[in-house]
Amino acid sequence: VQLQASGGGLVQAGGSLRLSCVASGGTVSSSVMGWFRQAPGKERTFVAAISSNGRSTGYADSVKARFTISRDSAKNTVYLQMNSLKPEDTAVYYCAAVRPRGYGSRWYSSPGEYDYWGQGTQVTVSS
Repeated sequence: VQLQASGGGLVQAGGSLRLSCVASGGTVSSSVMGWFRQAPGKERTFVAAISSNGRSTGYADSVKARFTISRDSAKNTVYLQMNSLKPEDTAVYYCAAVRPRGYGSRWYSSPGEYDYWGQGTQVTVSS
């Protein structure tokens, strides 16, 4: 599976961005899809994930009520809508995918659970 992330950029605090992740060589509807981010000098951390059946989503506490993960199976694309952005959201954002293990409503928050990664897209939030 190849993943291509896009949509990053420079935005003022309080603004919004929508990240996209297009999958090829596999389908988003047969994979658990996740978004992670990595700030300079820090570890890669979980942001959001959606289960393979699309019925279950999960979010890091720091982004709950501000970010929304969704997918469009027809476009084989996963999105991350980011609202009310804060300077601490500044990071490189990565999308990731993995075949689900077990029933279809599971999602994973550990980077080690994912097998496929996109190249990352930079999000910078100015104060």
